[in-house]
Amino acid sequence: MEFIKIRGARTHNLKNVSLDIPRNQLVVITGLSGSGKSSLAFDTLYAEGQRRYVESLSAYARQFLARMDKPDVDLIEGLSPAISIEQKSTSHNPRSTVGTVTEIHDYLRLLFARAGDPECPDHGIKLEAQTVSQMVDSILKLPEDTKLMVLAPVVANRKGEQHDLFDE
Repeated sequence: MEFIKIRGARTHNLKNVSLDIPRNQLVVITGLSGSGKSSLAFDTLYAEGQRRYVESLSAYARQFLARMDKPDVDLIEGLSPAISIEQKSTSHNPRSTVGTVTEIHDYLRLLFARAGDPECPDHGIKLEAQTVSQMVDSILKLPEDTKLMVLAPVVANRKGEQHDLFDE
């Protein structure tokens, strides 16, 4: 589905609004004050996306979540689960992102670390863990006079931590 289809939205300032919003793109809703921007974005789209998500959970999980009312709309198709961020965020850190403000950043890092397949950003080659003997074998297969860079993490302010590494 290429669009989120909204038909007959009548939430707050909206007067039977029907529109198609492209999916998987950044969409900006603009208009005069009181024209229904927030009614469309938060009270219609977000409310319906959140309501559908909560309905998909088990009865046990739903008991812990606040129930959202169904927005006054005839039809919404192609809507994914939604998150919303208030414009007046509590964070005063200029480095805050959507991920850190919503506290989803740590979960996404965990998801990508566990479920993702790391690739070299320059060559697109899949990265895999190697044993010491596999690394040595790979190095020995290189042509003579090949320049090689060996990198290792720097241990700082942890007295004795690197001792075991040098014993190997």
